[in-house]
Amino acid sequence: MGFTIGGIREMRSGTRRRGRATGATAVAEYTGLWGWAVVPGARAAAGACSCGDTACAAPGAHPLDFAREVPPGATLGMAADAWAEIPGASVMLPVGRTFDVLDVAEAAGRRALVRMERMGLPLGPVSVTPDGRTQFFVAPGAAAGLPGLLYRMGWDDADLDLRALGRGAHVTAPPSDLGGLGPVRWLRPPAPDTAATPPQARLLLGTLAYICHRW
Repeated sequence: MGFTIGGIREMRSGTRRRGRATGATAVAEYTGLWGWAVVPGARAAAGACSCGDTACAAPGAHPLDFAREVPPGATLGMAADAWAEIPGASVMLPVGRTFDVLDVAEAAGRRALVRMERMGLPLGPVSVTPDGRTQFFVAPGAAAGLPGLLYRMGWDDADLDLRALGRGAHVTAPPSDLGGLGPVRWLRPPAPDTAATPPQARLLLGTLAYICHRW
């Protein structure tokens, strides 16, 4: 199946082959090294989504419902086979299995990250998106537990630009493009000791809430 936008092929064959190889390598790293599942995602150009829905609510920022998930532990060959079916797909990660995500404004997230590092807090992967968000990977359950955690910390009535993403959500993974805006990048890339067991949200939430409140 070709990867098209508005009936026009998105990439020439040479570019498509290079993109497929790059995508497969990234997928194999996520599945093989970090033990994460990967889902092929849509891409966007000029505001149009490759899914073909002219009324798409999230152009270039959602999984392709007809594409198969690449499971944790998949090899480079398995990743290459999967990406050959959807040339040019973005790499998306399902949330709520190995990790949840705490999502804050980029400026606040960068400042909080510096403070956390100085404090020696345990940190998992942290990414930054081209639409100005910082995403902290934390242990599963953060999304369901966030209201209670904020209440116990005394931040439940504060106006915080902070949300948690849990099961059913997906995030675009580096180095894929998000919504035609540019690539997602790592501020703190995955590491063997944090990818499979990211920190509990409660260990980071006090600093995040404080910085978000002041920002």
